[in-house]
Amino acid sequence: MKRRNLGWLLLGSLLSSSVWADMSLNLTKGVTEVSRDVYDLHMLVLYICTVIGVVVFGAMFWSMVFHRKSKGVKPATFHESTKVEILWTTIPVIILIAMAVPATYTLIAMENNDDSDITIQVTGSQWKWHYKYFDQDLEFYSVLATPREQYENQDGSSAEKGEHYLLEVDRPLVIPTNKKVRFVITSDDVIHAWWVPAFAVKQDANPGFINEAWTKVDEPGIYRGQCAELCGKDHGFMPIVVEVKTEADYALWLEEQKQLKANAAAAEAASLTASVSMDELMQLGETTYTAYCASCHQVSGQGLPPAFPALKGSAIATTGPASEHIDIVFNGRAGTGMQGYGKQLSLKEIAAVVTYERNAWGNNTGDAIQAADVKAAVGGEVSDGLKAAATSITEVKTEISEEKPAEDLSKVYSQAELMSMGEQVYMSACAACHQASGEGMAPVFPALKGSAMVTGDVTAHIDMVLNGSKKNPAMAAFGSQLTKTQIAAVVTYERNAWGNNTGDLVQPADVAASAK
Repeated sequence: MKRRNLGWLLLGSLLSSSVWADMSLNLTKGVTEVSRDVYDLHMLVLYICTVIGVVVFGAMFWSMVFHRKSKGVKPATFHESTKVEILWTTIPVIILIAMAVPATYTLIAMENNDDSDITIQVTGSQWKWHYKYFDQDLEFYSVLATPREQYENQDGSSAEKGEHYLLEVDRPLVIPTNKKVRFVITSDDVIHAWWVPAFAVKQDANPGFINEAWTKVDEPGIYRGQCAELCGKDHGFMPIVVEVKTEADYALWLEEQKQLKANAAAAEAASLTASVSMDELMQLGETTYTAYCASCHQVSGQGLPPAFPALKGSAIATTGPASEHIDIVFNGRAGTGMQGYGKQLSLKEIAAVVTYERNAWGNNTGDAIQAADVKAAVGGEVSDGLKAAATSITEVKTEISEEKPAEDLSKVYSQAELMSMGEQVYMSACAACHQASGEGMAPVFPALKGSAMVTGDVTAHIDMVLNGSKKNPAMAAFGSQLTKTQIAAVVTYERNAWGNNTGDLVQPADVAASAK
């Protein structure tokens, strides 16, 4: 009798909700009504599956023990019993309905975004989150705050891991308690997934599409999650932190953000008239580069070709115009993994990181970029400082917004002149994609060394440089950026460099004829 009572006691303990809830391997209850409904639904299905398993396997083992052949039991001869057929069809249907009804109510509740108090746009980006509050003039990026030395494990050793290793950010998303918060979720590059287990919210962030989710949190606190979709090399370094404040504290936080924004605007304005020393620019630039750029281009500046080209010794960071370098950092480069940082960094930080990239790893251009230079470059006007830093390049490549100088299309250049000018134009306008060696970064930027395009029909080659490629959108048209003399020179250079040696000399008149 005592053993039987002990067995029932153990079974009751196993089925107790409190025991299951405390198990580390079980689903957590969460801090929202929906998350608790999901937990209850999970437990209901678990109980039903457990009972079914006990009944089915209990009947099977009981039959095997008490109806075995050694005991002289003979099997029944009936088959196709109507009652049995009805029973084993009806019972599973009833069980499924019992599970489907609460599941349907929960799913409907999870998708109901009506009557939200706050709407926040969540944009996934490699590898960070961008939050924008629709009812406030407020938006910011949230980036991993775990120090790089903790997870890079350089030289076989790493720093001691923090309490929230890989689950900490520089700026958490902040929402109030007891308010329905609607999330509008999308992406600006690849597929991500915004997942906070305590809220029972997990929604894909797809580029070009809008998905929705919502939450209403009862308890203040800090809740952590992470990207739940394999989104690239740093997928594991894309955490989510949500700080839930009381309504009063949330109102204070909003006021603080407005003041911080005003202070940042004042500092930005002041930086436009300030002249920062090279040492200060390099120090700030290194900090900014390590935080935002090193994951792709590496601390050493060697990059991860072909997706993330090296900056050490690259044309864009050495011989290229500083204005073009700034434009790439500020606006990014379409069709590549290089995103724009104009909304994430201040003008001073962009000036510092461009200065650092142009003087680190032996690049040593001597360029000291100021915030005013960044403002001028992205505003369409090149400042005197930038013009002085890139005089030799601007003589080769004119900006789109500037009027091209008049040129003598009848002039005939020697091979030496065309090759010298062509190399300068190529290093300024083409080497960032096709590499200084002409080997390209296949498949997006094909090699020019030994290619059929460069060694084939010269007219098709000129047309490609003039008008770009319809088959490969990454190949831009340079007809509006370069003069006909510059195009003649760069085509000549490409057809005779790296061992191509076609012997073709393209003159400005040839380019003018192709442009008609």
